[in-house]
Parts: sequence; C-alpha cells; structure tokens
Amino acid sequence: MYRAAFEYLKAWKGKSNRKPLVIRGARQVGKSYLVRSFARQCGYELFEINFEQDHDTADCFLSNQPDQILSLLELKRGQKIVPGKTLLFLDEIQAAPKVFSSLRYFYEQVPGIHMVAAGSLLEFVLENHTFSMPVGRIEYLHLGPMTFKEFLGGINRENLADLLEAASLVQPVPDVLHKELMQLFRLYLFIGGMPESIGVYADNRSLLEVDAVKHGILQTYQDDFNKYGQRIDPVRIRKVFMRLPFLVGNKLKYVHLDATGKSTDLKNILHLLALAKLYYPVFHSSANGIPLGAQYNEKFQKPLFLDVGLLMSACGMTLGDIETLQDTALINSGALCEQFVGQHLLYRNPMFMAPELFYWCREKRQASSEIDYVISSGATVIPVEVKAGKTGTLKSLHVFVKEKKLKFGLRFNADVMSLVSVPLALPHVKGAFNLLSLPLYMVEEADRLLKESHNI
Repeated sequence: MYRAAFEYLKAWKGKSNRKPLVIRGARQVGKSYLVRSFARQCGYELFEINFEQDHDTADCFLSNQPDQILSLLELKRGQKIVPGKTLLFLDEIQAAPKVFSSLRYFYEQVPGIHMVAAGSLLEFVLENHTFSMPVGRIEYLHLGPMTFKEFLGGINRENLADLLEAASLVQPVPDVLHKELMQLFRLYLFIGGMPESIGVYADNRSLLEVDAVKHGILQTYQDDFNKYGQRIDPVRIRKVFMRLPFLVGNKLKYVHLDATGKSTDLKNILHLLALAKLYYPVFHSSANGIPLGAQYNEKFQKPLFLDVGLLMSACGMTLGDIETLQDTALINSGALCEQFVGQHLLYRNPMFMAPELFYWCREKRQASSEIDYVISSGATVIPVEVKAGKTGTLKSLHVFVKEKKLKFGLRFNADVMSLVSVPLALPHVKGAFNLLSLPLYMVEEADRLLKESHNI
C-alpha cells in the first residue's frame, strides 16, 4: 500500500548530507512495512535487525567505530553491507537504547551507509535516556495512521484520490462523486487508518475481519502497558485508556477518567499514553498570532485518540453501526468527525516536524465559546469548525473571528465545497468574514485550498 512517506524517504535517499533517519510513531502504524517497501521499491538489499528478537546483536554496537560495527554485523549474519546498495534497518531500537547513541558515528564516519531506525515505544527511551544523544547527527520522520487518500489508494480507488488533488474552487468535486466519497468517508470512519485494517479490507472486503483486527490492535496496546514502568499499575493505565475514546471532542476533566484517582497519577498516566502515541492532547491556545504553540495552556486540553477506526471499536461501535451512519446519524456523531479531522490536521506539517494541534476556548458564564481547532496558514490564524452534517450553528466561530479581528474561517462538513462571505451574526456588530467550507473527506487538501481562496 502506498504511503506519502515513501516520497519523503526517496528525498532523504538522495540527500548529499543524509543523516541516519529515525521513524517515530505508535505501534502498528506501519513503520516496519514502510521501510521494507521502500527498500524493495528502491532496489536496496535490506539488512534488518529487530532488537526485540535479536538481543545479542546489540553487542555489535558497543564500539564507537562504525567500520568495526559493520564488520561484526556482516560476520554475524553472513551478509555484506555495501554503501549505496544496502539499507541497514534497526527496528525496535528502544529495546537497545545504547545503540541509539551510536548513530552519530555513522553520520560522522561512514555517511555512505543508508541507515533507518524505528521503535514503537522510542519516546520512553528518549525521555529518560542516560546515553549521549546524537544531537544534530540524526533526523526524524513522524508517522501517523494512514490518511483518507492513502486509504483510497489501499482499496484501489486511486482515481478518487487523484480527483481530490485536482479539485478546486473553480472545478469542485461533481455531486455524484461527492456522494460516493461521503460513503467511502463513512467506511473509513469504521475501518480507520491502521495499515493492517485497511489491508484486510482490501484483500477480502470483510468488515467482520476488520473489526477483529482492530480489537487485536487495541489488545496489543494494553499488553504493552506492563512496559510503561513500575510506578503505575497497568490496570489503572488500562482504565484511563478505555475511557479516553469516549471523551474525544470534549474538554478533558480528570473526574471523567477516574472519579477516584488522584490528579497527579492521572496526569502521569496521560503522559505515558501520549509518549506511546496512543492519544494526543490538543491544548488550548490563545491564538493571538503565530506560532500557536507559544501561547498554549496545558491546563485546558481535549483528547485526540490515535485513530478513528480504533476509537469506534473502543467505544463498542460494532459492524452493524456502519450501516446506519447516514447524515442524520452523523449529526449525533460529531466526535467521530472531530477525531477524523483532528488526526489528519495533527500530521499536516512536514514529516520532520513533531505533530501538533491546538484548539481555542473562552469560558465565561452564559458566554462560553469554543473553536474545534486552530491552525495557521502562513502568518494567518485560521479557526476550524467541524460539523458532522450539512448544517450547524457557527456561533463560536463568529465570536472568535470578531475577537481576533480575522477575515477568514474554515469549516468541514458533509456538504459540497463552497466559499462565501458570511455576515457577523452578533448583536450590535457589523462586518463579515469569508468562510471556506470543505467536505470532510477533503481535509488533506485544506492547505492548498486555503491558499487558493486567498488568491480569488
């Protein structure tokens, strides 16, 4: 299955100042598959080491001399490592933390070696490392679940992915294909972006098997909780993990996670789950300008789950529920759409940048307002509202636009694409702003269409 990260890897391959590449992401998002497919497509001979399985291979990296390390690996495996022809893949590197520090020597002494490392719980090692970090001598690729367009490619509907990339405000998606894309969007809500789920559906079109795969992935994550450290009971981590999917789209309050838990313990559990990339905290930003991250407040957050398909399974939404996800039902399923849009916006930046996403809220008695997400387009702050149906009030958007003196807003909903001037619907206030409305399935085209709308 095609991943956009292939293009990033191809560009990395051709760099004159190429550094060892470290792929970061949650378990099961396809890190290993990505590397193996990249090696096959580019004609590399793959030299793969899995440190969770090959424990003693880590001893080959005790030296700080890459030539010696490579010789030991060749002797141990009986396989040559040829610069420019071999891809050295260090998988599950978190199981051998000291190997991570040796990456710097490969960049400094044998830059001709193509080296990629990956690890599912790598963030735990990086946070509490006792080794010398190879600062400035490695680069990162942040990998999330497969996107909607990647999903279309995975089920052999590349033609529709091409259509989305060609669509514009002047030439939008035809109505008949809009209906088909909305049906596929609902299907993606159920299947989600985990490569194994999409692969199973592509092979046999069995949603029952997809459901089994998703539950298996969720169980795998829970089995990992024993690796999170000795200070927190895995049972308590499991309890919080199982509650998070029900809280997506809402301000997070500890009492909703565990009414009897201490706030310090719950904060620590959330931190561990965030390190494992199983959930992402969307923090409040005052959004007075860019960068949005310079104005965030960690006291206010909304949880975002790893993947919308996993969220549906974790919430007990079964095979039959997908058949009822028509527009009227989606109006009552705003959290699913907010999760879908959020997990795409989270990874909208270049892959070398750590994922980030913010929202805005104002809590005043009888005057509270909330914007689902805030992003930036160039130097402009863009408020983002997500609506599950074709209609819905935009009161908070009007408040935000007025308060921040903005002229533009972005809405995702179930309707066709449009760009309209909207009068401010606030008492004693005159003015208007431009509202770009995009179908939910066009979230990946938002940046391009935002630029287009500013040029019209």
